[in-house]
Amino acid sequence: MKLNPPLPSTGATASTMGTEPRNVVLSRSPRQLAWARFTRDKKTVVAAVIVGIYVLLAIAAPILVALGVLNPYDNNQDLIANDSLPIGAFGGISWDHPFGVEPGLGRDTLSRIWFGLTFSFAIAIIGSFFAMLLGVVFGIIAGLTGGWVDYLIGRLIDLTLAFPQTLMLLALSSTVLGILTTVFFIPEGDLARAAYVILVLAVFGWVGVARVIRGQVLSIREREYIDAAKLIGASPMRRWFREVLPNLWAPILVQGTLILPAYISTEAALAYLNVSVQQPTPTLGNVLQDAVRYPVADFTYFIIPVLVLVILVVAFNLLGDGLRDALDPKGSR
Repeated sequence: MKLNPPLPSTGATASTMGTEPRNVVLSRSPRQLAWARFTRDKKTVVAAVIVGIYVLLAIAAPILVALGVLNPYDNNQDLIANDSLPIGAFGGISWDHPFGVEPGLGRDTLSRIWFGLTFSFAIAIIGSFFAMLLGVVFGIIAGLTGGWVDYLIGRLIDLTLAFPQTLMLLALSSTVLGILTTVFFIPEGDLARAAYVILVLAVFGWVGVARVIRGQVLSIREREYIDAAKLIGASPMRRWFREVLPNLWAPILVQGTLILPAYISTEAALAYLNVSVQQPTPTLGNVLQDAVRYPVADFTYFIIPVLVLVILVVAFNLLGDGLRDALDPKGSR
């Protein structure tokens, strides 16, 4: 029987020759996959850029006011005609006042909108933080505990949603402001009003977050690693905040980007109802409150703050939708 001769040895392999195999599949982490989905959505990227610009403007405004670049409080009566309207076309737009001046007092509109953006952002961010904190805590407790605890939290959510918010906010504003100043020693004026708005946003804003988080927790608690944590004797607090909470960062992030613009709009509505921070301290809300008096007489002064608020809210909503699609691609299916 004749044996086949051995194949000649090349003396090198793919690894020794320094060449990589052609069909290599590189694994990517969930964060890398989410980032790839996020960057593929062009409208979400544009929305993120717009939101970033707004945030930078809000951070820079107090610095520019301190340096004297922005002057939101200075009156310019020489730019106001006898009918209290700005001199010149388009609300007195000029190189010195790119957005024109405010009717009546002649304050620079750009400075007031820009500086007001800082106050509106601060109120909305702090209110969102407390609303998210309450919503996440109550949602985790309701979803993991179940039973009568879940029932009580559910009824509390229903009661909060059924509460006539606008009517009671107006009726209780003076009483709650008095409590904030006398019991909690918050100075009267803008600070107390800002604290009241933050309290309102937190008290009535956590219920939607709690419902979303509860639904996520009901799904997570059935997974194997939760059962494993129970078997090794992990305490409920450890299971809640070490096993469940790290897996909720995606819905928490999405909810935060969705409620923040809603809170900015809510602050504007409360300012219109004389509940939020009042003049002369500027916010987007009280600038709009003053602008609605001149929809025809000074259309420029009316439309500019409206456009600033609309662009901000739309950009935040698009960013939230894009984050939801990137972090939970199966949700849209």
